[in-house]
Amino acid sequence: MATNEHEPSREELEARLEEAESLIEALRKHEVDAILGGKDIALVRLREMEEELQRRQHKIEHRNQQLEQAHHSLESRSRELEQANDELEAFTYSVSHDLRAPLRALNGFSEILEEDYAGSLDDEGREYLKRISGNALRMNELIDAMLRLTKISRHEMRLENIDLSAMAAEVIDELRGSEPEREVEVRIEPGLVARADPELIKIVLTNLLGNAWKYTAGTSGPQIEFGRGPAQPGYETFIVRDNGAGFDMEHTHGLFTPFRRLHSKEEFAGTGIGLATVARVIRRHGGRVGAEGEVGKGSAFRFTLPAT
Repeated sequence: MATNEHEPSREELEARLEEAESLIEALRKHEVDAILGGKDIALVRLREMEEELQRRQHKIEHRNQQLEQAHHSLESRSRELEQANDELEAFTYSVSHDLRAPLRALNGFSEILEEDYAGSLDDEGREYLKRISGNALRMNELIDAMLRLTKISRHEMRLENIDLSAMAAEVIDELRGSEPEREVEVRIEPGLVARADPELIKIVLTNLLGNAWKYTAGTSGPQIEFGRGPAQPGYETFIVRDNGAGFDMEHTHGLFTPFRRLHSKEEFAGTGIGLATVARVIRRHGGRVGAEGEVGKGSAFRFTLPAT
């Protein structure tokens, strides 16, 4: 059957083949160029990332150097403060001991004057003598309190499980024995246990319960409570409450520092060191102290100890 299609010659076929090969080669070259171009872009991006990483590494190294310097500075400052505190405690201890001798002499001469020469003194002279004896007694109490405070930092801790309920009951019995005429309602929650140094924790309860006893002296229907407070992660909270004189919360700054008093010595006797002693003991155990109060409505003193 006849057809109009032209039969290509051998030369034409060879020409077309060369054309196809040239086209394929061109396509291949285009692919390679595209791939190489992408590789160049990737290499540029990698270099940018490397430079950014280096910048960040330098910044981290610089920050680490700053932190290391700050750490060394804090360690040095801590050592200086520790040394200063040791020197201060040593000075306090030394001065307190040195004051005892003249105080004993002062007390002794005051007693001699009162016993042997009271008749030779008028009312004003006897009043002065009474003031001398009273101030000497308060000074002696202050020295004793200061010595107790300094000894706490030197005390070797011996931790054991302590029945705080039983210990609090012992403190209350001692207080009742000192003032048997007083009728105070005391509630102690049973089963209060903590891991602490028994000698130091006895100081805490003696001070807090003693304060509650003291500051309820002028209260009608005095009440004192010792129990558990709201739990904190890893800690047990204990609270001593009373319905006594209380205090103004606006004047509590430095409440747990030495010589800080919320009431005058004419209102309530004391050295102003008891709460500082409590705070130091609790800090040595890794706990915290706090207080709330209201004038005429009582107060609540809390302390925390690591949970057993």
